[in-house]
Amino acid sequence: MGKENPAAEKASNLLRSRLCDPNFVVKHLSDSPDSNYSKLKFLVSSSVTEACNNSILLLGPRGSGKIAVLELILTDLLLEYPDTISVIKLNGLLHSDDCCAFKEIARQLCMEHQLLFSKMASFDDNSQFMIEMLRECGLAHKTIIFVLDEFDLFAQGKQRLLYSLLDAMQSVTSQAVVIGVSCRLDADQLLEKRVRSRFSHRKLLFLPPSKEDMQRLLEHILSLPVDLSLPHAYAVEFNKKIKNILADGRFKEIVNTLVNLDSTVNHLLRFLFLAVSYMDLESGFLSFENFKTALSNSHRQPKLECIKDCSILELYILVCMKRLEVKEQNSYNFNSVMKEYKSIHDSFQTSDYYSRNVCLRAFEHLLQRELICFTDNGGYSQSVEFRPVKLLVSSIELHQGLKSYCSCPVILLKLVER
Repeated sequence: MGKENPAAEKASNLLRSRLCDPNFVVKHLSDSPDSNYSKLKFLVSSSVTEACNNSILLLGPRGSGKIAVLELILTDLLLEYPDTISVIKLNGLLHSDDCCAFKEIARQLCMEHQLLFSKMASFDDNSQFMIEMLRECGLAHKTIIFVLDEFDLFAQGKQRLLYSLLDAMQSVTSQAVVIGVSCRLDADQLLEKRVRSRFSHRKLLFLPPSKEDMQRLLEHILSLPVDLSLPHAYAVEFNKKIKNILADGRFKEIVNTLVNLDSTVNHLLRFLFLAVSYMDLESGFLSFENFKTALSNSHRQPKLECIKDCSILELYILVCMKRLEVKEQNSYNFNSVMKEYKSIHDSFQTSDYYSRNVCLRAFEHLLQRELICFTDNGGYSQSVEFRPVKLLVSSIELHQGLKSYCSCPVILLKLVER
């Protein structure tokens, strides 16, 4: 085993700490005054300073940075206005029930203002307590920020929480901001008419970064600081190699593949963390092979893994079914597959020929592993041999699976490639 480079280990730890810190990424994407960070911070801070009520929805796919941006803004505002802000956080997965939600609001308000919380309080007691606290905080010029994660789940049922909250905010004495977070772009359309009429209809859409932003983000994350924390010559050489990799056409293909699978920032960060983990600490530099390996490991294909674990006979059955589909035989069963299997054996005189009972067991094993399935929902009274089936593996997946199978018969590859 080669000797590890201390500077390389330090660089690896620095890159990993960056990738695990959402603030490092969010701040870079939030430099622009048109960014969602700037817009949301202005809205919330103006609500605090001008003592007005507001409600807003943060919409976008999972992993697009909604919560990361919101958490960064709340941290900044709590530092700027430590005595004038209270934050109440609810999650639709835990608190979609109105009774449970009001109890959690009462608990967090009591904890925030050092009051005694009663577990035995009724739904009406907790609802009234929330309204009273909104009025008292408004008179004391203190803003309560309600964060409703998985907002669409709160919009189910009678929506009493949303109505009570937004209705209380219509009062001049209350001072609150409601921030809903959802991956459903139509979350506001789920609101009842009485709730929608009290909502501010402000929405911020979180979209995946553009290719230019992605390129700048990659360079921002992977470049080392040229200061006293690392050897100057090492940091300069490391950054030079990173720029060469980012400019490489093969690397851009990897990024395109990654974006086609999942274009969110979270997915990119997981991919980069894998690549940094594969960095050779002896040489001390990231290579193109590190990113290539990271892509293959992050892009797991369950069907391919299942094919690798199949027996030779099961591979024959899969190839036979694929050949039947190529012949445009829309409906086929085990008996049809056996005829195709026999024709392959007769044509090529293969040594891999098994009895019907053994083939049936292999066929049932493929059903259990969900590489194939029955096409009819009924037919349970029929024997397995007579029920129509279909293949759940694409031609590309089958071909890749056969190529990666260490002891795959050559004839199967030839049959699939035809």
